[in-house]
Amino acid sequence: MSDAGSNKPEPTVRADARRNEDAVLEAAKAIFSELGVDAPVRKIAQRAGVGVGTVYRRFPNRSDLVAAVFRREVDSCAKDAVTLALAHKPGEALVLWLKRYTEFISTKRGLAAALHSGDPAYEALPDYFRTNFEPALASLLASASAAGEVRSDIKPYDLLRAIGNLSVVSDEDGTQHAHRMVDLLIDGLRYGAKAT
Repeated sequence: MSDAGSNKPEPTVRADARRNEDAVLEAAKAIFSELGVDAPVRKIAQRAGVGVGTVYRRFPNRSDLVAAVFRREVDSCAKDAVTLALAHKPGEALVLWLKRYTEFISTKRGLAAALHSGDPAYEALPDYFRTNFEPALASLLASASAAGEVRSDIKPYDLLRAIGNLSVVSDEDGTQHAHRMVDLLIDGLRYGAKAT
């Protein structure tokens, strides 16, 4: 008799398979930053120390790999908001996270074009971005605002979009330029701040 309706536990991923996947994602992140999301898969496999077949078994399409790297990076950046809030004063934690977020955005070469390519693998990523980053930033903003270090009328999504627009880089000075512009934006966040 079939046991199709039972609640079977999810199969566990072998430790070596998990290590290989982590190595592939880390290598892909580095290669994508250097060469863009269209970089050859063989370079990613070589950097990860695995065969090309290992990459394709886990990520059959390039878009699957790009989406996985993006989700992993979003998770890491959002998690850093909590870490920074615990280790720093509210205003400092906010500034450090905004710079971390700027770095996240400005090192994603070719990602914007990929996200707008119409590939179904990317459809859920904008919502994933918002549902992870908006609460992280909202918490930092609320703490900094309560401490009187930034204005209280800042919407997280507006700030995320502003930094995204400032972080579009096209030359070798792009990342430094983005950081300078974000510094000016941060100065604007402080204008009119009052402790609550």
